[in-house]
Amino acid sequence: MSSQAVKIVDSGKLIILAAFRRKLGIDTGDTVVVELGEDGLHVRSLSSAVRRAQEIVRAFVPDEADLAEELIEDR
Repeated sequence: MSSQAVKIVDSGKLIILAAFRRKLGIDTGDTVVVELGEDGLHVRSLSSAVRRAQEIVRAFVPDEADLAEELIEDR
């Protein structure tokens, strides 16, 4: 993993280098998810965070289950 020293600017803003933003697939104005982990701060694109959440849910749902259909039936 590459690293780069950056400064925190006014109002606590952290500048993410353009090369890192490109690698993460984020652009100016995009929403990102920031997590505080035991080993530091983790920044990921919103789409990456959604994919990760889907993977977590999928691990607990049987393959044959259709959650959308079950929700519609419950409604």
